[in-house]
Amino acid sequence: QVQLVESGGGLVQPGGSLRLSCAASGSTFSINTMGWYRQAPGKQRELVATVTRGGSTNYVDSVKGRFTISMDNAKGSVYLQMESLKTEDTAVYYCRATRYGREYWGKGTLVTVSS
Repeated sequence: QVQLVESGGGLVQPGGSLRLSCAASGSTFSINTMGWYRQAPGKQRELVATVTRGGSTNYVDSVKGRFTISMDNAKGSVYLQMESLKTEDTAVYYCRATRYGREYWGKGTLVTVSS
């Protein structure tokens, strides 16, 4: 089993920055992919970014050039550095990990971008 706990959400003005963290615990060895997803009010959950143990990354087009995902393999942690935030980035951000074909989710952290 893998447990995921997100942190770092909050209220930020448009154009501001935030750094989300997700700490994994439990059977963190052999986690092969970690990622961030988000769900805005009234919308479906969507992929934001993923990173593999080998360092390959993938981003949704709307955050390319603004967000950076990184993974600390030793700690089993994943981070999302968010720059130039927009009001449309407002959502609950969820951490996801995959291990041996199973997926694990955190409970989410709220990011609100508003003036």
